[in-house]
Amino acid sequence: MWLTELSLLNFKNYDELIAEFSPTVNVFYGHNGAGKTNLLDAVHYLSLCKSYFNPIDSQQVKQGQEFFMIQGRFEKNDQEDVIVCSLKRNQKKKFQRNKKDYTRLADHIGLFPLVMVTPNDSSLIMEGSEERRKFVDNVISQTNSAYLDLLITYNKVLQNRNSLLKQARGVRLDEALLTIYNEQLIDLGERIHKERKRFMKLFIKLFDRHYSFLTNDAEDAGLHYESQLNTDSFENLLSKSLEKDMLLERTTTGIHKDDLIFSVNGMPLKKFGSQGQQKSFVIALKLAQYTFLTQEKGFKPLLLLDDIFDKIDMLRIKRLLIMISEDEFGQIFITHTNKERIEELFESISVDLRTFEIEKGTLKKVG
Repeated sequence: MWLTELSLLNFKNYDELIAEFSPTVNVFYGHNGAGKTNLLDAVHYLSLCKSYFNPIDSQQVKQGQEFFMIQGRFEKNDQEDVIVCSLKRNQKKKFQRNKKDYTRLADHIGLFPLVMVTPNDSSLIMEGSEERRKFVDNVISQTNSAYLDLLITYNKVLQNRNSLLKQARGVRLDEALLTIYNEQLIDLGERIHKERKRFMKLFIKLFDRHYSFLTNDAEDAGLHYESQLNTDSFENLLSKSLEKDMLLERTTTGIHKDDLIFSVNGMPLKKFGSQGQQKSFVIALKLAQYTFLTQEKGFKPLLLLDDIFDKIDMLRIKRLLIMISEDEFGQIFITHTNKERIEELFESISVDLRTFEIEKGTLKKVG
């Protein structure tokens, strides 16, 4: 699978753009603020129906304009698909595949899988458990549409249960309604937990392989899936936490509390990991995501690398380049501030490299 052409209108800092891409490596260079990351974000929209960085769609419209439009042409299994995402201010976002509207955006997720690596991914380590659950859910959802439906329904029921707990302040709790919500949460939550366990069993092996390769076996990295449902049934957890839930007016147990535990050489990564170890950990997570999607989908996703060659040392850069030269990846999009630096890095491997210069929201092919 590869993206052959991208068109933009009024998207972020772009007035208008049309670009054709190589099926191998595409490099975008330019000064900070020129629009390199915005271009990658447009590709992310086409794959996952949203921005990688900002959940508010209206804020992607170029200042002073009333709408944006992103169009991409994909080739997969000798078939061309045209994907269009558009938004008018104060209206609902529209998504089309071959001129047909989606009734649910969830139906698009996974058709054109993508992995994006950016400096912002340090949030997987530094931020709370919600970031890590999002990561897990994003990977699984690109391979399992039923899982995404489970998540959406679970979150709706969870919201209803939390509303019921808030309404019960100072009045008698509607126990019959609580029982219904509990039964729904238990069913949905146990199915989600089962799928997350299945995924993590496969994913941890892929992560270990990539981390070992990237660091040349310099240290031992640990990845563990933590869930309250690993040691107790959801039914028991809800029963035991009811008093606490009523006091706090929210559901304090369940799969919405799951987390990933990161460590290096047996110590917590966030507290004791060096900057290099943390960067290696995040990149290994994303490469494991890429390999998992490839194995599950039967074809290679897009790989977007936003300014990461400035963020890792030469050992890890060389290991990444080896993977690229050995055709482990499909189509790759790379951003960098320095054209000569990128060309120097790729001189050592034989790969078709298409280079573009971006300046103030304009794109020019240069090689």
